[in-house]
This record gives sequence, C-alpha cells and structure tokens, in this order.
Amino acid sequence: MTQMPMGAVPKKEEKLRVKKPNRHVFRAMKKNYSAYLFLLPKLILFTLFVAIPVVWAFVLSFQKYKIFGSEFVGFENYIEVFQSEAFRIALKNTLLFTAVTVPFGVISALVLATLIFELGKFSQSLFRSAFYLPTVTSMVIIAMVWRWMYNYDFGLFNYVLGWFGVEPINWLGQSSTALWALIIMQCLIPFGVGIILYLASMGSISQSLYEAARMDGAGKFKQWIHITIPLLKPTTLYLVLLSTIGSFQVFTQIIMMTGGGPGSATETLVHLIYKTGFRDFEFGLAGAQSVVLFVIILIFSVIQFRMLRHDE
Repeated sequence: MTQMPMGAVPKKEEKLRVKKPNRHVFRAMKKNYSAYLFLLPKLILFTLFVAIPVVWAFVLSFQKYKIFGSEFVGFENYIEVFQSEAFRIALKNTLLFTAVTVPFGVISALVLATLIFELGKFSQSLFRSAFYLPTVTSMVIIAMVWRWMYNYDFGLFNYVLGWFGVEPINWLGQSSTALWALIIMQCLIPFGVGIILYLASMGSISQSLYEAARMDGAGKFKQWIHITIPLLKPTTLYLVLLSTIGSFQVFTQIIMMTGGGPGSATETLVHLIYKTGFRDFEFGLAGAQSVVLFVIILIFSVIQFRMLRHDE
C-alpha cells in the first residue's frame, strides 16, 4: 500500500473543498431568492435594452450593415472613422464643450453647496429643492426655453442688448457663436445632483477637524481649502466622472436647438452617430463610431480616476 506524502490532501477532500464555495453561493442565493426575484425585472430590462444593444453595436462595427443585408469588412469602418473629417470636427466640438462645462459645473456646485451648508435647515431644504428642480425637468423643455431666449428677432438676450444700443446677435445661426451659446446654456443650468451630493458629503465631515483648525487660528477660507476640499475628493471624483460622461453624450440640446449646424459648428459625437445610423443608415460605421466614443470616455475616466482618487 502506497503512503501519501505528508501534507497531501486526499482527492475526495480536494473535490469537496472545490465544491464547497459553490455550495455556499447557491445556499446564499436560495436564502435571498426574494431579493433576486425583485431584481429580475430590472435585470431583464438591462439585458434587453442595454447589454444586448452594446454587444450588437460592437458586432456591427465590423460589418457593412444595411437594412437589407450585411457583409464582414473587418476594421474598414474604424479606418473610415479615423479618416473622417466630420468625426474630427465632432470630436473637437465635444472636447471643447466638455473642457468648459465640466469644470464650471463641478466648481459652481462646490461653491453653492458651501454657501448653502452654512444656512439653517429650512433654508437648506429650500435651496436644495430650487437647485435640484432643473434636474427633474425635461431637457427638451429647457432647450426650447433657451432657444426662445436666443431668438434673433424677439429673444431675451437680444432684447437686453438693445437697451445698450448693441445690434442683435444671431446666437444660434452663425458658426462663431453657436457652440458657445450652447456652452453658456449648459453652464447656467444648475448642477443640482452635484449640489445635493456635496451637501451630503459636507455633513459627514467630523466637526472636530474644524474645531482643531479654529484653535490653530485658521479662518473659514483656510478650513475650506485644507479640510473641506481634500475630504470631498471622493465626491468630486464621482461628479467629474459623471459630468464628463454626460457631456461626451450631449445630444438633446444639439438636436433641439441647432441640429449640428450651422455647417458643423455644433456637431457632437453622439449627434454624428445618430445621423450616421438613422439618417444615412450606415449602421456598421455608426457602431464603429460608438465603440471609439466608448474608448475615449474610458481613457478620460481612467485619467480622472488616477488624478482625483483619494485614500480617505
């Protein structure tokens, strides 16, 4: 009879050890089956309307796909994307839109949250509601209001400029001002989600830190710079990522106010993808543009995460 080496595990025991974690997993799932049942409808919707379309867009990006048939073309669509002048213009416009609106939105949310946090509970609730209201309002409605304010003939901005003897400006009808008009609109819409999250994060900072700073002679501004802002870095990271992804996907304002014009002055990546797929019916090329946009957002997200991550 052969002796087993010291420390060796019998095969039966080894199998049991391998199967044990799986058994625990199934036991936990069986124990919490009601929770999984409640999650099931959301999971089905996510699979049907998010996961499958994302995978299908990736598959389409390697095909010359039209309504009546498809043909595998490899990386031809990606080569066409990088050689496209329209894609470069849309990328430039999207980057400019993001570079201005994201920092302005996050910084303004931080400043407003700081000012609101010093108020009483009733005033805090009032301002929270006031600044969060545009968030639950349809962007279509907001874009229609701003389009009226930018109107050349009877818009609010030209009406105010007329008081000072300034000639009316065709805000949305000329290349030099159209994109900046959209950027100004986006900057002046309060970042309600950011204000709410900053207020919640400020409330969780220990007051002992501020008391110690006051004992050392630090004023309000120094406390804000050296205590509040560093400890809000996780919230800032989340808001920067959230707003960057949102600005790269800007679409409603474009289609409601300019349609990407005049010319290509306000063309953005998502609007270009929409036109490529649903106007020109180049679904394979639109899929390739979508994948490239995903990679761009992923690169920016990784860079931002590395720059803003915090151990606290």
